[in-house]
Amino acid sequence: MTHHEGPDHDHDLDDDLEIPAPGLHRPRRLRRSGVLRDLVAETRLHPDMFCQPHFVLPGEHRREDIGSMPGIVRETADMLVKTVEADLKLGLRHVLLFGLPAEKSPTAESALDLDGPVPVAIRTLKDAFGQDLLVSADICLCAYTDHGHCGVIEGETVDNDKTLPILAGMASACALSGVDIVAPSDMMDGRVGAIRVALDLQGLEHVAIMSYAAKYASAYYGPFREAADSAPAFGDRRSYQMDPRNAREALREVQLDLDEGADIVMVKPALAYLDVIRRVREAVHVPVACYNVSGEYSMVKAAAAAGLVDLPRIVMENLHAMARAGADVLISYHGREVLAEGWL
Repeated sequence: MTHHEGPDHDHDLDDDLEIPAPGLHRPRRLRRSGVLRDLVAETRLHPDMFCQPHFVLPGEHRREDIGSMPGIVRETADMLVKTVEADLKLGLRHVLLFGLPAEKSPTAESALDLDGPVPVAIRTLKDAFGQDLLVSADICLCAYTDHGHCGVIEGETVDNDKTLPILAGMASACALSGVDIVAPSDMMDGRVGAIRVALDLQGLEHVAIMSYAAKYASAYYGPFREAADSAPAFGDRRSYQMDPRNAREALREVQLDLDEGADIVMVKPALAYLDVIRRVREAVHVPVACYNVSGEYSMVKAAAAAGLVDLPRIVMENLHAMARAGADVLISYHGREVLAEGWL
């Protein structure tokens, strides 16, 4: 057996090896304490960035837990006003409303009802809080159709152009009830323009449009479909929501919505689409929103309940990532607990 000639392994390398000191460049100097880290933080969250979603039931004196979304409920307008009053004291001043109508139909007639759950909630909230509360309303037909799709069905296909007048009517019902922002989430081509024209013709040009401009056909929406009772009865939504494999297409969708009159553009979901948020932020000069959706929320909650993650740290890490990517508005089910627990 031949002995391998090599370095002398008997001596202590540390005695001979000279490691140069970092010198002038020591980034750790600015990480030494929490106060110092806060001083130089590049991304900062503020309560005004948060928007809290709510699910509104018809009727009165009802509140229902949503099993797949711990801490989130469905409630009637009279109960919602109490919830929002408490949230306002925390500094949470923006809500996004989703309705669960008493009746569903193939062409979503109940979405146009001025006495439907969302218009009633808008009037109730505005009567109670006026300009102290910013109220947005989701504009989509999925919860109002008996087939669960976001538009009128012809055969087994959503008819884009037959859906547009219904969406415009739904937006008008919310605007006439006093909403500040309508938020079309259906992903029909041309819906922002149809809504803008309908609102302007009624003298409602002051109502802003926050468009779900880049809404992806995502697996992260599962818990929401329970919350809003909006699962499609057949097929899926991939023929109208965006393909998760595409990012450049998002910029086209965003620009089309801006051309049609959108005031704020949104990317949905958020966590798996941080690159899209960044691309949109760099491409436009309007406010950019992102939606931290139900699946993202519920996964974090489930992991925390199982002891796998630290809830406050992972929630704040996720929200900072969204803001760091470029989002100005954070629509998140975590908003209330972030402010109530002092995580901000």
